[in-house]
Amino acid sequence: MKLHRKGRAALVLALVAVVGMAFRVSWNALRDIAGAVGADDTAAMLYPFVVDGLMALALIATLVLADRDRTFALRVLGAYTVASLVLNYVHGLVPELHGRTVDWGRLADWDPANWALVLLATSLPVGSIYFGSDLVAKVLHHRPAPIPAAVANAEESTETDTKRSTADLPVSTPAPITPNAVALPRPVAVGFLKSALPAKPYPSIAPAPVAPIERRAVAAESTRPRRATGRVPAVAKSTRPKRTPDQLLTEARKATADWPDAKVTGEGIRRAIHTSPANARSLRDTLLAERAATAAEVA
Repeated sequence: MKLHRKGRAALVLALVAVVGMAFRVSWNALRDIAGAVGADDTAAMLYPFVVDGLMALALIATLVLADRDRTFALRVLGAYTVASLVLNYVHGLVPELHGRTVDWGRLADWDPANWALVLLATSLPVGSIYFGSDLVAKVLHHRPAPIPAAVANAEESTETDTKRSTADLPVSTPAPITPNAVALPRPVAVGFLKSALPAKPYPSIAPAPVAPIERRAVAAESTRPRRATGRVPAVAKSTRPKRTPDQLLTEARKATADWPDAKVTGEGIRRAIHTSPANARSLRDTLLAERAATAAEVA
């Protein structure tokens, strides 16, 4: 375990050293680019922290976040890495940037390429403010997933087993006591006696007779089919005669004679004449069609 921790610490220190040296190499290029797009000396000195610093922040966020937030941090890291690579590449292609003799706002001879490079260089600080704030907020509001109990107790299992194996009982376990045991009298020393009286024999006790178990007659299983449960008794069934569609339509006309069209609904007809929902919807359509036809004739 100690070697493993030392190896991880050495790996992290090596990564920090490499990142620090890479940041120093990229320092001149980003500083000269910032001066070429109009930044003063102080702003040009801080410009590398804006680009490469956000890359480091996004890298740390990818180690903390998960799922969609981690994907977002990886995209920010990739975008700023590409932007830093492009600016370093332009710095290598334009020798005038090294001596800061290039005209302000002139990073390429071709105008469209120059406009794109200037837009890229000037938009990186604003993007650092937005993306950096978003990443910090995501990290602060991130809640790690709970560790399962089996994994959490994995390290404690060895110690628990060791303690259990070395534990001793504080009190020895007494011998089991049989319920039929009879206390015997303590022996008495009879060395001075020449002879002992013979023990009186006890008569043997014959075992009590056990009455045989009588077999009782068991009723044979009935072969008569059992009545199915859950049926509705005939008394509980409705005795109302089944109505024909014409009778239902007649009752619906009488019930809805003074109803407005808005009140003529399937649910209202069902409650008024006590019929099924399907019949109520059919009656509703028929009544509304009749009313529409009557209104057309009147018009």
